[in-house]
Amino acid sequence: MAGSALARLKKGANFTPTKRIAKLADGSEFEFYAAPLNMAEREMAQSMPGGDDPNGFALNMLVNKALDANGQRLFSAGEIPELKNEVLDADLQAMMLAVIQNPEEQATDMKSTEKGAK
Repeated sequence: MAGSALARLKKGANFTPTKRIAKLADGSEFEFYAAPLNMAEREMAQSMPGGDDPNGFALNMLVNKALDANGQRLFSAGEIPELKNEVLDADLQAMMLAVIQNPEEQATDMKSTEKGAK
C-alpha cells in the first residue's frame, strides 16, 4: 500500500513553472514564472544565509525560484544585498509572496506563453 501511496502523490505533483504576477507600488505588474515549492527547496532556502528569518527565507525562495519566460533565473544570490537595499520593500514583499503562495489555477506555462507571443 505504501508504494502505491507514494506513486499516487508523485503522479499528482506538478512542478511546471506557472506565471506569477506581483503588483508593484507604482501600479505596474511584474510577471515571472515559478514552479511550486517542494520540501527540498524549502530546506535549502532555510539553510542559506538569512534563511532562519521569515523575510530572509522568502527572499532566498525568490532568488532560487523566480524565472523568466525562457526558464532562466531572474536573480542570483549575489544580488540579494541589492534587492534588499535598492528595491522598494513593498515590491519585494509582493514578489516574495507570489513565489511562496500557490498560484490560482493558472494553466499558463512558459512554452505556451512564448509561442503565443510570437
